[in-house]
Amino acid sequence: MKKRIGIVGLGMAVSPHARGVMDLSDRVEVAHAFSPSVARRQAFGERFPFPLCDKLETILDDPGVDAVLVLTPPNTHLDIVRRCAVAGKHVLLEKPVEISTARAEELVGLCRDAGVTLGIVLQHRFRPSAMELAGILSSGELGAIVGCSAIIRLWRPQSYYDEPGRGSFSRDGGGVLLTQGIHTLDLMLRLAGPVAEVTGFVGTTPVHNMEAEDMVCAAIRFANGAFGTIDATTSAYPGFPERIDLTCSKGSASLAGTALTVAFQDGRKVEIAPDGTMGGSGTDPMAFPHDYHRAVMSDFIEVIASGREPQVTGKEALRVHRLIDALVAAGRERMPVALMP
Repeated sequence: MKKRIGIVGLGMAVSPHARGVMDLSDRVEVAHAFSPSVARRQAFGERFPFPLCDKLETILDDPGVDAVLVLTPPNTHLDIVRRCAVAGKHVLLEKPVEISTARAEELVGLCRDAGVTLGIVLQHRFRPSAMELAGILSSGELGAIVGCSAIIRLWRPQSYYDEPGRGSFSRDGGGVLLTQGIHTLDLMLRLAGPVAEVTGFVGTTPVHNMEAEDMVCAAIRFANGAFGTIDATTSAYPGFPERIDLTCSKGSASLAGTALTVAFQDGRKVEIAPDGTMGGSGTDPMAFPHDYHRAVMSDFIEVIASGREPQVTGKEALRVHRLIDALVAAGRERMPVALMP
């Protein structure tokens, strides 16, 4: 039987989700799509054949709605998810969980206490190259990880940050780390394991007029003893594919956007070609295919049908939130910061 969902938030983030739902029309249908903005409802309705509504209550009061896809600004997540949980609706939530880790922890806890499933949209985990590398690492073929670095060199023009609230702590919770880098940092943790300690620099360059950070340079030590670096910015014109480079005892691996190269010391190689898009690294943050969002939705439909946990749970997402907190604190305090195990 098809699962019925409501969509809350019809802004910039909605398009890849809506396309993914349409691809999965044999398994899921949109019961209602909500925005308080008449203009956004009208624009969305011109592109997608889903029923529109002008009140959140329409979704929450519909007993036929199984789950809610929440795509609103981060500072609204806690209130909306609380209302969904009270109504007994499962929640698939766009990253970040909330604007602070304390609010994120509260959100995760209230879903747990209400007995509703919470999944977080961190779609980089669903790229074929990332899944292939995760499998290779878990097989032990590359041996122990001794180094792992993340390079997130993106471009956002000033016009991007001129939108009210964007790049602010009150609406977004932060800058390049929480808004853009969270995807790559989550994938880094998925591949290399937890980080034990960070040190580095955090700041806002003259390239942007914004409240939060647009550049981070950090050194990290993983719990398994591996060393690494994090280089993140939205000031690198014209934008470059995000990278995760791993140095292992039996070879090395590099994820560059959607491409993968693995070189084993015994001469073997594994390669996956890129998908040919900018991946959202440049001026247009939505310049990527919707395949990975479709995969997130497909996983979530299976989750609410079977009762198993989603690939990215709220608890999993809190790990990357805490890493980001440590990076920001290390940069501001100019001293190393240890993460709790």
